[in-house]
Amino acid sequence: MVLAAVAQMEQQTQSVELTQQEARRHVVALAWPAVFEQLLVTLFGMVDMMMVGVVGPQAIAAIGLTNQPMFLALAAFQALNVGTTALVARFVGAGDISEANVAIRQSLTVVAILGTVATALVYIFAEPMVIFMGAKDEALGYAVTYLRVVGLGLLPQTIGMCVTAVLRGAGDTKTPMRFNIIANLFNVVGNYLLIGGKFGFPAWGVFGAAFATTLGRVIGCILSLNVLLNGKSLLRISLRDKFQIRWDLITRVVRVGFPSLLEQLLMRFGNIVFTKSVSGLGMNTYAAHQIGMNIQSLSFTPGHGFGMAATSLVGRSLGQKRPDNAEKYGWETRKVGQYVAFTMALIFFFGGRQIASLYTTDPQVIDIAASVLKVAAFIQPFQSSQFILAGALRGAGDTRWPLISTFIGVAGIRAALAVVFINVMHMGVKGAWYALLIDQLTRSIVIYFRYNSKHWQKVRV
Repeated sequence: MVLAAVAQMEQQTQSVELTQQEARRHVVALAWPAVFEQLLVTLFGMVDMMMVGVVGPQAIAAIGLTNQPMFLALAAFQALNVGTTALVARFVGAGDISEANVAIRQSLTVVAILGTVATALVYIFAEPMVIFMGAKDEALGYAVTYLRVVGLGLLPQTIGMCVTAVLRGAGDTKTPMRFNIIANLFNVVGNYLLIGGKFGFPAWGVFGAAFATTLGRVIGCILSLNVLLNGKSLLRISLRDKFQIRWDLITRVVRVGFPSLLEQLLMRFGNIVFTKSVSGLGMNTYAAHQIGMNIQSLSFTPGHGFGMAATSLVGRSLGQKRPDNAEKYGWETRKVGQYVAFTMALIFFFGGRQIASLYTTDPQVIDIAASVLKVAAFIQPFQSSQFILAGALRGAGDTRWPLISTFIGVAGIRAALAVVFINVMHMGVKGAWYALLIDQLTRSIVIYFRYNSKHWQKVRV
């Protein structure tokens, strides 16, 4: 039903000059499910962290230290998803649904193979990974346990991510919203039952939180695959169809996704240096920093949601040979996203202490978290702009410039300035957040000028 409505919208706009009001209507229609989904997923993640907080600040710090190794493990899959989304968007925009379905099978096959390998590597090397990240004492045991159990959910997680990328490329943001909400509800309920041991369930603490997270990802994978297997969608796969490797499609996906892979690796490298710099300030300070990052992630959700909408709208417009519509969609998506960004900035600046107090009762941790959230408030407009316009560039297949901006901002400015501000200028954890602010400002400028140049309209996918 959703993809049928998308197809109808494609027919209506393929040969019509797009007005600003129509562009905004399409942006909102496509963006709100993605924004709502990302918002709820992030809120579930925040509740997850709050629930783990009853174990103590060491548990919060431990889970924070596992995030970067997991993000690094997911880098290749996120890159493949960028290529898959761009390719599917082009095929759907051109009305070639059968070729889109073939591309889906190619991507899922590659993801299944890589996901199995990544699962084994994370499980085997969990301990050296978290030691490298700076885990010590009690936090070390928590971190190893959490990373190994969550790592076992990598394969279903990556398959679910691939299906989500496919559906969003086709303009269906409502279906991923539904199954991601269901999966995260299972996660939160599992946390409640298994962290503290409610209603006769075992009190597994950090292990219980990891188990619930993995269970939620398995459920999300099953629900997402069912969307493509049940035969009710325009985009579908069948286990009965003869499968043949299509190297031409895989090559196109990889060609678009490879710069995104480099971008993700640079992002993770920069974040690892960034995280290690902060973890050296002590576990209580790092726990406060992690609370700040967890709350800050709430602001990623509108940017990511609107960025997903921009990716789909721009990709499909270029598939229709309408670069003029593609450009309008990018600017209009950015404009709507800025309204949300300024709202988030006000919440962080004036309500940071109240939100931080939901995670812990430790006054020192709350004070530090509230102070860094004031810096986070100033990050919002720059972060939103670069998320959304980078999403538009990816929809066009122009993945090199997001890579360039990440190289300059994250691997260069954020990592380097965090080390200087913390270790040389002794600015404490606030120094890390000032580095983050300068990073986002720089990336937003680079991405803005690239999008404004219109060179992305000529990129081949």
